[in-house]
Amino acid sequence: MSLQRRTVVLAVLAMFLAVGCAQTGTQPNKIAAKAPGQVIKINPGPKVQEEAQTALIKAKAGDTLEFGAGTYDFTQSLSLAVDNVTLRGQGIDKTILSFKKQDSGKEGLLVTRGKFLIEDLTIEDSKGDAIKVNDAEGVTFRRVRARWTGGAKESNGAYGVYPVQCKNVLVEECVVIGASDAGIYVGQSQNVVVRKCRAEENVAGIEIENCIDADVYENVATNNAGGLLVFDLPGLIVKNGKRVRVHDNQVFANNHANFAPKGNMVADVAPGTGMMVMATDQVELLKNTIKDNNSYSLLIVSFLITGRPMDDKQYDPYPEAVYVHDNTISGGGTKPSGERATMLAALLGSPLPDIIYDGILNPGKLVNGKLPPNQGVYVKNNGSATFANLHWDQLDEKASIASNKAKIDRDISKYQGELPALPGITLTETP
Repeated sequence: MSLQRRTVVLAVLAMFLAVGCAQTGTQPNKIAAKAPGQVIKINPGPKVQEEAQTALIKAKAGDTLEFGAGTYDFTQSLSLAVDNVTLRGQGIDKTILSFKKQDSGKEGLLVTRGKFLIEDLTIEDSKGDAIKVNDAEGVTFRRVRARWTGGAKESNGAYGVYPVQCKNVLVEECVVIGASDAGIYVGQSQNVVVRKCRAEENVAGIEIENCIDADVYENVATNNAGGLLVFDLPGLIVKNGKRVRVHDNQVFANNHANFAPKGNMVADVAPGTGMMVMATDQVELLKNTIKDNNSYSLLIVSFLITGRPMDDKQYDPYPEAVYVHDNTISGGGTKPSGERATMLAALLGSPLPDIIYDGILNPGKLVNGKLPPNQGVYVKNNGSATFANLHWDQLDEKASIASNKAKIDRDISKYQGELPALPGITLTETP
């Protein structure tokens, strides 16, 4: 892939102007023309469940389903299996699709076709995920709010905005509140842009998981248990994410209680976690503001630190080629929460270091005990941010604290290299 910044192109309505990108060197979006079709209007009423689902079934490529202002009460999931369809409301405070009375189906809305655009509406209180788009190419969420109105509960849906196994995904100006796993979750997808969104009161605010080529910027993540997470997990169809750029985000005060169902991976995220990179390669974190996250400001760790089984021979559990630079990090690590964070406080003192690296390396890649230069972890120009390499695989739970402390490396100068900048993402129009 070229390292030059490229133009973001997405197939959406021609009537919308391009939204300018704020990062240096990125060109404004060009909006591709949408194939002509009918505008099908839907309004609140006693038969709206039947009317809306019938419209979704009968929709043809190019059609727009336009929901008028008001609150819509649905008792079943809605589903769409037609390419090139738009769902539009009158604004997130004006058009509300409520699933509070839902008694069948898992999602609020399930989409299984591409060139899909949803904008200007709210989906709330779904039994499961609010909006799931599966195995589709060309997906846009714009000015969509997904929320659970009853407060933080384990019974809330897992995901708010949830594209999975998709290609060419744009999530912009969306808001997600109250998800019991991740508010904005993009999983096993390629060519992804998540920008100008807000995630709060979720277990994880924004999660990029097993994705290849993603650009995550100008988002706000606050009052979640974990703010912004870049994960790779074993056992999934798409293996080993890479090339994820995270920049110009505000990640602050993510100190909410973790209310995920027990046993879920995200249930292990300590309340008070700002950013975390786990197992993903080629990650660039730059120009983010990370502050006042009580447990961790930034973690860079392998999957091995979780202690979970890993029966996947194709899975790479080590984070490599991670470049952290020009971030502003402050006020974190003052009240560590959870078993692991409490243990680390005994080793590292309080506040915890701003950047914590577990230091677990792939033994098969080592040359004279070190990773090749293009696969290392580097930090640069992060102000007064403090650092610790735990050398986690060398710690001994039977040894004294003093003995384990001696193995921890706090010398940030050893890690002050740099890696080539990752490019922006080009979102192409689908056929």
